[in-house]
Amino acid sequence: MKLGVALGRLHPAFHLEVVLEAERLGFESVWLPEHLVFPVDLAGSPFPGADHPPVPPTTPVFDCFAYLAFLAGRTSQIRLGTHVYLLGLRHPFVAARAIQTLDHVSGGRAEVGIGAGWLAGEWRAAGLEFATRGRRLDEAITVCKRLWSEPQVEHHGEFYSFEPVCFEPKPVQKPWPPLHVGGESPAALRRAAREACGWIGLDHTPESAGVLARRLHELRSERGTQDRPFEVSVGGAPSEPADLDRFAEAGVDRLIVSPWNRSREAVQGLQRLARRLGDRVRAPVRSSDPI
Repeated sequence: MKLGVALGRLHPAFHLEVVLEAERLGFESVWLPEHLVFPVDLAGSPFPGADHPPVPPTTPVFDCFAYLAFLAGRTSQIRLGTHVYLLGLRHPFVAARAIQTLDHVSGGRAEVGIGAGWLAGEWRAAGLEFATRGRRLDEAITVCKRLWSEPQVEHHGEFYSFEPVCFEPKPVQKPWPPLHVGGESPAALRRAAREACGWIGLDHTPESAGVLARRLHELRSERGTQDRPFEVSVGGAPSEPADLDRFAEAGVDRLIVSPWNRSREAVQGLQRLARRLGDRVRAPVRSSDPI
């Protein structure tokens, strides 16, 4: 079981301290959320059944890849992920370059969680139609994969069109950094099974995570991608090694934890969790095989 740390549940003033301690303790990864803007009239929620947004519009947000590149310069082992990056809000040239840069400056430690988004007002503020977010994301994924792996790329699609271009250097990780599709809608699960090497969800119990893990297995079998490496990542709150076993039995490969109530308690919370879980915290060695 891989163990990641949720940076989105911290005030940014504590990010560096927590990341350094997470690496020292042996946590496998850290995960940073992002938004481009928050409308003042914030509405909606990524959580099923919730009516109110999870954060106020004044929540501090940074460019995720610039911030993760900064963290890369202060660390050497811990992997650096987005949970999740709204790829469809950017031109693929911009997104592909940001991801490629992080992968290089980190020495191949980028983990790229991507999603279609839930905040309609953010898309309107950017001058884009919210209803097109899924199609834009799918096309952007296609373009990015080609930029990361082909010597020359020409593309003419619904949203993006350009004559032949070159894109160098290619990412460190081949053929590209791990892509994890976020979201729990049927469309998001289908996208993960079709396009990605992983899926990243919200907070779960072993039972609720197991339902989605089984559905992902079904979708991958239907699409013939079941033999491709694939990771299921969810938020969780383990307190003992047996909890990790229950999540693993449910089909979860990575738990993203936040064992604190207040940001100033985060380092101590990670230390307590590491003591409870013992050697299960030490990050597993990652295979060098192509994704």
